[in-house]
Amino acid sequence: MDMVFKTSTRVRQIPPSATVAIADKARALRAQGVAVIDLAGGEPDCATPAHIVEAGHRAMQEGFTHYVGSRGIPELLEAIAESLEARIGIRYDPRRQLIVTPGGKYALFSTLAGLLDGEDEVLVPEPAWVSYAPMVRLAGATPVPVRLDPEDGWRLTEARLTERLTSRSRIILLNTPNNPTGRVLTDQELEAVASIARRHDLLVISDEVYDRLVYDGRTHKSVLTLPGMAERTLLVNSFSKTYAMTGWRLGYLAGPEPAIPPILKVVQHSMTCAPSFVQRAGVVALRGPQEALGQMLETYAGRRRFVVEGLNAMPGISCSVPEGAFYAFFDVRETGMSSADFASRMLDRAAVALTPGAAFGEAGEGFVRLSFAAADENLHQALERMEAALKG
Repeated sequence: MDMVFKTSTRVRQIPPSATVAIADKARALRAQGVAVIDLAGGEPDCATPAHIVEAGHRAMQEGFTHYVGSRGIPELLEAIAESLEARIGIRYDPRRQLIVTPGGKYALFSTLAGLLDGEDEVLVPEPAWVSYAPMVRLAGATPVPVRLDPEDGWRLTEARLTERLTSRSRIILLNTPNNPTGRVLTDQELEAVASIARRHDLLVISDEVYDRLVYDGRTHKSVLTLPGMAERTLLVNSFSKTYAMTGWRLGYLAGPEPAIPPILKVVQHSMTCAPSFVQRAGVVALRGPQEALGQMLETYAGRRRFVVEGLNAMPGISCSVPEGAFYAFFDVRETGMSSADFASRMLDRAAVALTPGAAFGEAGEGFVRLSFAAADENLHQALERMEAALKG
């Protein structure tokens, strides 16, 4: 007789990651010989810069392959503190206000797990990255969607936040530049978040993993820089997008000193520490040459232009120009298809993998996400295939 396992109700109620599921399906089709162009994921197509790879290799050759402190190695903590001070003008104490994590995703998860109780609610502006709401639920709390309006340019306002506030509200989860919309929050939007947080004594988790990927002369601004916000904001960031280090799994969080101990407990009892030799590579990433980032940004900017132009030339599709990150979040409502139907049609008929907007919350329905962090040739071919599939 087969044993029946009792599984976690909390986990059963959470859907699998939509982006991972699409990537898995694309890999399966490739294994069958289908020439799938995968534009569903969020991974830079360029290689990790050679000097970073060499630093990781050298650390392994030197035997730096054992446990290190759960906060992170001192050299990396100091390098992160230096980098944050240079970029946002706030000096964090490397020994008390920073934690290095195995990926930015784990920085976010450990923060939620360390700070939330079962009765707490987290305000999540949508469209939102697919893992935010599931992570909140895994932490035992409740995600509360703050639905943004595409006709208003996905603008985040004080009124929209206020109408979703309750006595259980604890955290606002912020993401700028935004995945999937590509929006960069304005000063007015950041002030709206800060005003609500200060007035209602809320914490803010600011996911800024795309902070170096902004276009058209824009500069990234963190909510941390507004009055009274550094002491109530947890900053999450990663090496994945900036330095093309997705597989290295290296991220970090920064925050007010009282918030760090409970988060560190989660790290200690789950992951122990981020890989030692990867942290050595992280030091070199932050302190070494930065030219590759500028080249990557220039490449993305060029791809962004022709992808948006190509999408807008297709029947039933409209696409605004993303301000940051490397996604085009385009409107398919005039095609008469749902976002899932559109994505399925493109995968089945055009062998192009895209992410349906519904994966990013109800506010994303009617839209589809395309990553332009892919080779120019693949992007051109994908657009041609998509247009043919729509006309055929």
